[in-house]
Amino acid sequence: MKKYLDLALEMGAKNAVKFNIEDIVFDPRVALKCIFGCGDFGKFHTCPYQKSHLSMKEYQEIFKHYSWGIIIGGANKHISQKISFEIERACFLDGYHFAFSLSDCGLCKTCAKVSGEDCRVPQKARPAFHSIGIDVFKTVKKFDLPLFVAQDHDSETNWYSAVFVE
Repeated sequence: MKKYLDLALEMGAKNAVKFNIEDIVFDPRVALKCIFGCGDFGKFHTCPYQKSHLSMKEYQEIFKHYSWGIIIGGANKHISQKISFEIERACFLDGYHFAFSLSDCGLCKTCAKVSGEDCRVPQKARPAFHSIGIDVFKTVKKFDLPLFVAQDHDSETNWYSAVFVE
């Protein structure tokens, strides 16, 4: 565990904390913000409701099979994704074969879906922490992690991802 927390911090995470699956707050209202509040809804390959056709309830059932994981706080989604994917990879190599990161995709400047192409990096593309029905605000507040909403494009931002482990 400490190995993964240290790796996150070494790679540039602002925060890294262990969670138990009971700490994760699922709320079906998140779908409303996804579908009606996200200007990017359905535009990217990582939008879970466009790609997999699983319901939020099905996602919740899948993720309840995990027992613990790590929440990673970064300055932006690209950094957060890079860190969470590397931790997912390290966990997999250590024998946690179902380790899975939720981080939103910031790998490509423009998602290939915009031009009707297949994903360029499907092995690394992951949906956002919030996009499967996790209330990120309530979840990270349990750990007293900083979370604020950017008031404009010049505001400081933070971004959270998570790696779920068996």
